[in-house]
Amino acid sequence: MLTVGDVLKFEVMKNARVRTGKQLLEEKSVQWISVIEMPVENFVRKNEVVLSTAVGCGHDPELFGQFVKDIIQSGASALMIALGRFIFEIPKEVIEMAERNKFIIIEIPWEVRFSDITQEVVRALNDIQYKERRKSERIQQELLKLILKDTDLNRILQFVYNHIGSSILMTDRTGMIQSQINLDPTFIDIWKKYVDEGIIPIQKTDSHLIQDPMFHKFRITEIEGRYIIQLPVLEISSDPKGYLFVVLPSHLSIESFLTQYRINVLEHAATTISLWLSRKNAIEETKTRLRGDFVQELAQGELTSWDQANSKAKLLGYNIKIPYLCIVGVPENFTTLFQKRKHEYDSFEHWLDNMFRYIEEEIFYAAQSLNRQVMMTHQEEQLILFFEASKETKNETPFNFLDLVERRLRNLVPDVVISWGIGSHQEGLEGFKKSYENAKMALYIGRNKKGPGHRTTYESTRMDRVLLNIAQNDEMREIIMSTIGPLIEYDHQRNMDLIGTFVTYNQCHGNVSQTARLLNLHRQSLLYRLRKIESLTGLSLVDSDDLFLLDLSIKIWKMGLYGMNEGNDEEEFSSVNP
Repeated sequence: MLTVGDVLKFEVMKNARVRTGKQLLEEKSVQWISVIEMPVENFVRKNEVVLSTAVGCGHDPELFGQFVKDIIQSGASALMIALGRFIFEIPKEVIEMAERNKFIIIEIPWEVRFSDITQEVVRALNDIQYKERRKSERIQQELLKLILKDTDLNRILQFVYNHIGSSILMTDRTGMIQSQINLDPTFIDIWKKYVDEGIIPIQKTDSHLIQDPMFHKFRITEIEGRYIIQLPVLEISSDPKGYLFVVLPSHLSIESFLTQYRINVLEHAATTISLWLSRKNAIEETKTRLRGDFVQELAQGELTSWDQANSKAKLLGYNIKIPYLCIVGVPENFTTLFQKRKHEYDSFEHWLDNMFRYIEEEIFYAAQSLNRQVMMTHQEEQLILFFEASKETKNETPFNFLDLVERRLRNLVPDVVISWGIGSHQEGLEGFKKSYENAKMALYIGRNKKGPGHRTTYESTRMDRVLLNIAQNDEMREIIMSTIGPLIEYDHQRNMDLIGTFVTYNQCHGNVSQTARLLNLHRQSLLYRLRKIESLTGLSLVDSDDLFLLDLSIKIWKMGLYGMNEGNDEEEFSSVNP
């Protein structure tokens, strides 16, 4: 690093006189040098040495004072004023202002050419850059050797840490730590909290840190009094596959840490890790396909031998000896979401593949956060998860798990809507298929009963399953058709909602006044509707058996098992298998 003190050691500066900031000469770095006259505006960069004759100030002390103030505010390293033509002596007020702002002002004789100073500074900067470039090239070669030796990620990060001297970590695209060097456990806990809140990965650099053009390659923020530097790790596409983070000690500033050498090391490290990830991902994609096939085989009950299944699970990194329950999820609005971003992708299939990859990453992160195992695959637009079960907490843990998944997904895709069916744990190898069937049943009932975007557990659907079994009986189909068909047809033609009226009336236990208030109807209007229900169905609303039959028929119809065939004038219903 070239400092203002180094510049003063040049022969051309032998007659220079330091007027303010003597104690800062070895601290202030010099990255640029320029000749500036009024106005300053945005022509001066941070860490720049400014040469000036102050010609624009004439002999006006106030104008000169404003000129110096503007240079101080620009973040320049020092101001060198040529005395003898326009400025003969630096005013006392300017000296005091510079001292208050810890700014360096240097007087140079009028006879000294600015071009001579500029030439010496540029030569020194070029020498430093050349040496740093040679040094960084050696670092690049060493990093490539590590790749060729099939070195693990932790050793690569250790090598980088040895050359930059600050804590470093590698995360996936969600911010989940893959490997880290020299971070204490307390800070790791803080990191996880910031990841959960969506602050990490960094979306935008804090505004006060972007003045220096050298920093534009990075995203920078501050956490718990420490600066965090983020560099994306890219593969073939421009989407980051992960991030390289540097966590600075609390006493270090960004300016003092990010030297050109460290910038070069970090860029080489990001490239090296990208190569490492490309090879790793090729292996992982093969594993993912095999794991997906395995989960599908478990769900379909295609594995009949416990020894065969357990052996296959071990090879894929799974432990099927622990209890699992199945969770099935269906994204409800992917087609709509794609319409908003279709210009960014080649096809819906390409977008869909990316979306499922994002969702799977969030699912793995959520399971890891809860210290639970998860096995997963997706078939078409259906997610199949086997999540580690807990007999003690029953549904609490799956709901906590889905809470975390959806909270993180909202940061990634705010509008996504997913319906979930949660099966129950079943013993034995055949239990995986049973739990999957339970989850599918819960999902089906939940979507038909509550609509999209809800979670339904198998255990909460006992009454619905009773209704499903009743509905499979041919005689029951005829009874339901003759009972509820006229109401559906009448509601369709007159838009009166007789079915909704009956449901509210029944929930109010036949209390006409309460029903009228809830439906916001006049009492006589409600009585008309109730008489219409009786006349259309042939049932009496004061007969308990008739009430039960009508209520049962409506509940089965509301599950979506039967629907009117609008293409036929006759009342006709069709069965929908879950």
